[in-house]
Amino acid sequence: MDFTESIGFDRRLWADDIAGSKAHVEMLAHVGLMSPSDAAKVSDALDAVHAEMSGGTFEFVESDEDIHTAIERRVTQIAGEPGGRLHTGRSRNDQVATALRLWSRREMTVVAAAALDLVEVLVARADEADAATPPVSIPGYTHLQRAQPVLLSHHLRAHAWSLLRDISRINDALERADVSPLGAGALAGSSLPVDPSFSAERMGFAAPFANSLDAVSDRDHVA
Repeated sequence: MDFTESIGFDRRLWADDIAGSKAHVEMLAHVGLMSPSDAAKVSDALDAVHAEMSGGTFEFVESDEDIHTAIERRVTQIAGEPGGRLHTGRSRNDQVATALRLWSRREMTVVAAAALDLVEVLVARADEADAATPPVSIPGYTHLQRAQPVLLSHHLRAHAWSLLRDISRINDALERADVSPLGAGALAGSSLPVDPSFSAERMGFAAPFANSLDAVSDRDHVA
């Protein structure tokens, strides 16, 4: 158990796992694999788990080898028998891939916004340095030696340009992450009439997966 457990680091995915599960439950009800009343019970249980997690009152047990197992266990405790059907038409493979994409998309958006804020600060400081009389100059270095005098604004804007490229790379990764793997199953889809497009739309993804095997194995967006 100690060898296979990952809850020490994947518990950060709890909100994303719950979001994916709520979309999955909606889809199950949409296609008739779960009754509306059972779907409501499971969805309410997921909301209750969300409240426990965010409030710090969720109690983990030794058998919780990962955050997905922990949430599913607690949902079943709260919702009863309907909670045991939360995993219908879903594999741990597409479940984990979905949670990771949701988490990556959210975190990359935060990082990109913070980087853009820093760019704006650097540009503002560069403008202030240019407005000084005379404009502020500093020594420019190459090979650890002073080489040429440069304007402080030039130095600051160099870092701003570098950060803008970083933001562009993050946006590229965001585009790659904006595909839902939910419905891909273990690797070859499901024999049940699941609706990946419905789930993708509920989670705000641009599109569902095109190839199920690629969907559950792709980690390009975090590489």
